[in-house]
Amino acid sequence: MPDMDVWLLPGKCSFWRILLLWSLWLDSWLGSGLGSVLGCPANCVCNSSEINCSKPDDGNIFPLLEGQDSGTSNGNSILNITDISRNITSIHIENWRGLHTLNAVDMELYTGLQKLTIKNSGLRNIQPRAFAKNPQLQYINLSGNRLTSLSWQLFQNLELVDLRIERNHFNCSCEIRWIQLGQAKNEANLKRQQLYCMNTEGVVIPLQEMNISQCDLPEISVSHSSLIVQEGDNAVITCNGSGSPLPDVDWIVTNLHSINTHQSNVIWTNVHSINLTLVNVAREDNGFILTCIAENVVGMTNASVPLTVYFPPRILSLKEPVSRLEHCIEFMVIGNPPPILTWFHNGKTLREVDFIRTEFYRQDNVTEGCLLFNKPTHYYNGNYSLLATNKLGVAKQTVHAHFLGQPFPETDYYFSVADFGSPTPPISVTHKPEEDTFGVSIAVGLAAFACVLLVVLFIVINKYGRRSKFGMKGPVAVISGEEDSASPLHHINHGITTPSSLDAGPDTVVIGMTRIPVIENPQYFRQGHNCHKPDTCFREYMLNTISLPGHPKPLNQGIYVHDVGVYFSKGRHVF
Repeated sequence: MPDMDVWLLPGKCSFWRILLLWSLWLDSWLGSGLGSVLGCPANCVCNSSEINCSKPDDGNIFPLLEGQDSGTSNGNSILNITDISRNITSIHIENWRGLHTLNAVDMELYTGLQKLTIKNSGLRNIQPRAFAKNPQLQYINLSGNRLTSLSWQLFQNLELVDLRIERNHFNCSCEIRWIQLGQAKNEANLKRQQLYCMNTEGVVIPLQEMNISQCDLPEISVSHSSLIVQEGDNAVITCNGSGSPLPDVDWIVTNLHSINTHQSNVIWTNVHSINLTLVNVAREDNGFILTCIAENVVGMTNASVPLTVYFPPRILSLKEPVSRLEHCIEFMVIGNPPPILTWFHNGKTLREVDFIRTEFYRQDNVTEGCLLFNKPTHYYNGNYSLLATNKLGVAKQTVHAHFLGQPFPETDYYFSVADFGSPTPPISVTHKPEEDTFGVSIAVGLAAFACVLLVVLFIVINKYGRRSKFGMKGPVAVISGEEDSASPLHHINHGITTPSSLDAGPDTVVIGMTRIPVIENPQYFRQGHNCHKPDTCFREYMLNTISLPGHPKPLNQGIYVHDVGVYFSKGRHVF
């Protein structure tokens, strides 16, 4: 119990004991986990992504992670070594004088390697395909070693950004001609490096001054710029590679479905020819790129020939309509040349318009799209057939489409949407009863009679309804609006006579809804009356002529203005 009390006491002693326990636990975890699998080479420092071997070492073996016995025999340690090696992205080796050769087996576990440095060491040889398993390698530093030659084939599958090869003992030979060409083009940052080689006389010269005869890139030619065949046919294409040294020539046909054979021939001493024979060409090879390569120690050249395979169309799918933004009959057609698409509705050619149209896109040999319908009705129901046609054949397939039920099932409709070009098709209804025709005729006759009667009434009203004059029915004055009235008050009330005016008493005139007492002027109708007295007569004024260009008569011809003076019972009123 005293020991337990000490462990529970707070303070510095307790803190350090906790820290000690944590370090022991961490050491135990590393020893049982990572430490049991990862054994860093001597004179190296390792972490999860790097191996750094900067200390001098005379060993002649490439530094590798070592698997330690974990007490199990099920192979877990080997699996863990592979996983850990895959995560290594950088290896740095320096001053390892005993390292003379880099083998493919040394590099194959580091599949995620991006940066490799082996400098100031004794490296003299790198085996072919040493970097075949390191596709992510972008930076290689081989400076300060004892390399006398270096093959371009080591790096052909890499996308190198930087290749450092300074301070090596290169011999001036055809094997390093590719470096000279790459330096001229500044490939992999070679132009910025001071590179030298030793000629046959033992003189070290700049690599740019090296002159080697009969050492150039190969040249290549093919018999076809493009190859066009029909499905099932055979074809032969030839590739010629020339140069010095004589190149190796071959066709790259990986993933080609058609049966193929190669026949190689050497023509003269500097031309290497190879024939590629395709047997029973498959449609799946349409668009395939046939590549011929010619390579020697200087480098590689290639030529590409696109393969076009023609085959008849085939409808891969034709689905019933589905409702999206618009109704769609989805289809997929394959064929080369691209087939021409024609639609039929109930056996008749469908004429596409704005509301029935085809939209599609083509990718490789496949044509995929929709026959679109904008708000289809029951008129659009029926069988839709797709006909795909090219010069090698035709393909046809039919699907039934039901968009909407018929609103009047007892009525027969005889038409097809292939016949019309508007959303409302003509409808022909059969078996109409004769009684319906007779009833329609009666209705039309009555309507015509009513129209004629209305026209007659309109004419009578216009002819006789405007002839009322201002007159005195007894002593009562009724005012009319006729323009040619002789009444002195004809312009009052604008020709409107109300029923109340008929009941007006004597010596009154009705203007609008008002009865006004009036005294008739006895001098108005008298011949030769005196107009010098403005109180007892009308004076007429003729207006000036108003004319309009292009109009034959004055606009105000026959119009007069009257100065009217009328005596009423209670005084004189002038209008």
